[in-house]
Amino acid sequence: MEGASCRGGSVNKVKDLLREFPREARELYLQESVPYLDEPPSPVQFYREWVAPNKPCIIHNAFNHWPALSKWNPAYFREVVGSKEISVAVTPNGYADAVFGDRFVMPEERRMAFSSLLDVVEGRGGAGQPAVFYVQKQCSNLIEELPELTGDVESHIPWMTEALGKLPDAVNFWLGEARAVTSMHKDHYENLYCVISGEKQFILIPPTDRPFVPYELYQPAVYSFREDGSFEVVDEENAEKVPWIPVDPLNPDLDRYPSYRLARPLHCTVKAGEMLYLPSLWFHHVRQSQGCIAVNFWYDMEYDIKFNYFQLLESLSGLLNS
Repeated sequence: MEGASCRGGSVNKVKDLLREFPREARELYLQESVPYLDEPPSPVQFYREWVAPNKPCIIHNAFNHWPALSKWNPAYFREVVGSKEISVAVTPNGYADAVFGDRFVMPEERRMAFSSLLDVVEGRGGAGQPAVFYVQKQCSNLIEELPELTGDVESHIPWMTEALGKLPDAVNFWLGEARAVTSMHKDHYENLYCVISGEKQFILIPPTDRPFVPYELYQPAVYSFREDGSFEVVDEENAEKVPWIPVDPLNPDLDRYPSYRLARPLHCTVKAGEMLYLPSLWFHHVRQSQGCIAVNFWYDMEYDIKFNYFQLLESLSGLLNS
């Protein structure tokens, strides 16, 4: 009994430390809002002030020279890539790769002509459809599926490439409806997110708030469109369960996930011509304006001692919900 009491006391001490850890991070180096930079800093300065301390920022005048800023609109896309087939994520509710009930549900990946997607986005077609369309396929879909557009942007961000000493792993193209929402998650990339037109609304949570961000395991499944116009959820057979965040930051269930009330999300809007630096391991939830166009660059993170510490924090964080 005495040994059990000591162990219980040790666990409670760890829980107290986990609650204190994010507060100290905010006091030491995190800001209460996402700061703006008037222009890109030098590679060394960017690494020292933003990458190394793992802090986000929004950068102005980072890609003013891209032809995409003046060229990319529906008329241009119809002329240059209208007949091209692209991969589009299709869902009944706008949530691709998200928790739905007791499942982690991925979108139906549909091949369709770019012009057909534009019809939906512009309201020319698909009216009344119980479906939401979003070009969100990653793994360098800009280069792999739309090479005709690559001359309108850069293949990498020179100052970021110099700062990190590597080229991006992927350059991704994003276009879709306002109803398309990216659920809360994190990536193992240093992310430069460039909005070409429209705007994106981000909710960001720092990695140090991991003790307050719940994860649960879910059976993976995929949306499948039926002939009658409805969707069904089809389980992936013999698939391992997927760990995912069940909290919707727009309407969190604090009765079920009380620790989440201690998280301190940052809210920011990235407008046309602006670049968001989203550091690796930051949790993020994303919404967008109708027809918003964006390109992002994923640079692989360094798996160094910071990652090692985060893995330790992640392992301990389950104690707060136990």
